[in-house]
Formats: sequence, C-alpha cells, structure tokens
Amino acid sequence: MFKVITPGFSQEFERWTDALNTAKSLKPKCKSLFEDIRIYDGEELVWVYSRTHTYPQYVGAGTYNRLALLFLKEAQENGEEWAMPKDEGA
Repeated sequence: MFKVITPGFSQEFERWTDALNTAKSLKPKCKSLFEDIRIYDGEELVWVYSRTHTYPQYVGAGTYNRLALLFLKEAQENGEEWAMPKDEGA
C-alpha cells in the first residue's frame, strides 16, 4: 500500500503507478521551500519531491530499481504496449 502525503492532502493507493502520478500532479502546488510531497510504501519513505531539489529523490538503497521494476510490471498488467516483451523470433 502506497501513501501520498503533502500538507492538506493524504491518499492511499494499491499501485505504485497511481501513487506516483498523483504525487507528480501535486508538484505545482508545492510552492514553499518548506513543503514537500512524500510517498510511503507502508511505513517506509521511498520518494520525496521538494523545491530544494531539481528532481524527486528516491530514498534508500535499491529503491529506484525496485520501484522501476514495479512500474514496468504494472504497465504490463495494464496492457501497455510499450511495456510488453518483444517477440525475438518473429
């Protein structure tokens, strides 16, 4: 279970992709240097966006790789053509 938290907003998601898309949509509302947007995987902080960094930060060793694989798996389950394995024999 993923949870997106920012001042004035908190929502839980089953899928990483949904949590990430919601967090990205909140970026324009993050105007202060002291505000941030966080995504938790259970109790573990895994993603943070703040105005003090150019890009969002993935927190913890191996977190980026784990979440990238989960993103790909969810895309395949959703039938995204770009995520499907290529047939090498054809």
